[in-house]
Amino acid sequence: MGALRRAALALAALLGVSWAVLEVHVGTSLVFSVEGQQAVLPAWYTSHSQNEPYVTWMLYKTTGPFQILSYLGGVVKVEETDLKPRMGFLYPIHSHNISVFINATREQDSGQYMCSVNVVDDTIRLDKNVGIINLTVLGKAPPVTLHLPWPSPWCPSGLTPVPAVPPAAPTCQLHGNAIVGANVTLSCSSKKGKPSPMYQWQREPPALQVFFPPALDRARGTLKLTNLSLEMSGVYVCRAENQAGSKNCSIVLEVHSTSTKAVIAGAVLGSLGALATIIFFAQKVVGYRRKKRDSQEEGANEIK
Repeated sequence: MGALRRAALALAALLGVSWAVLEVHVGTSLVFSVEGQQAVLPAWYTSHSQNEPYVTWMLYKTTGPFQILSYLGGVVKVEETDLKPRMGFLYPIHSHNISVFINATREQDSGQYMCSVNVVDDTIRLDKNVGIINLTVLGKAPPVTLHLPWPSPWCPSGLTPVPAVPPAAPTCQLHGNAIVGANVTLSCSSKKGKPSPMYQWQREPPALQVFFPPALDRARGTLKLTNLSLEMSGVYVCRAENQAGSKNCSIVLEVHSTSTKAVIAGAVLGSLGALATIIFFAQKVVGYRRKKRDSQEEGANEIK
């Protein structure tokens, strides 16, 4: 009976360890809003710790990342940015829901928002305590319409709104020779999508990396990687996105210490050199044997 109890306690301890792993979740990685409306960035975390979390929200712009909102020790702090009077947490933090709202959105609010959570006694797995959401704020514009020569049953005036079309699966390509010290360009293109999709590149874990202009051209879908190193090898994922949806493609970048063409050329030249050496010595051996045979024949003729 005692052994059974000890086994049950051990199992409970193991389950407790697995339950205590902290993880951040996002409802969607892509949020669209029209200028002037409210945007909600949905995120929450799972943890069985009773301790309060340290929560931060960061915004990544072309000038770099900066903190915009945090929660620590029961205090919510909104940083001094143009978002300060317009944003905050949507729910009480103790609910584990760390979603934020942004009121009266502006086009310049567009960017990549990253939330992170840390709890003192929780186990954190690599990149699991971080959530990333891309916000795109669209400027106010009249609806796009298609003029039809006949009335539509849904629109008797003959004006039928053109629906947004999600991007088709994009194609990822590598341009350039991926050797140490060289520059290459990764391209991503989707053949379908209305409005035209925007593109975002990132490098997958374990070396997670998100890219920003000027290296990244979101409209063209290109990513310029300069002065390559072996550590830059990895899986790079491109996401084509518009308000109707998103699609991904990926490419494996393998950075080599020397050019493959140079290695092949060296191998070919080495093989040709070895072949020439073999032919040279073969000719020498054949010549030596021929001279020896001729001298033997001359000696035999003199004896006769």
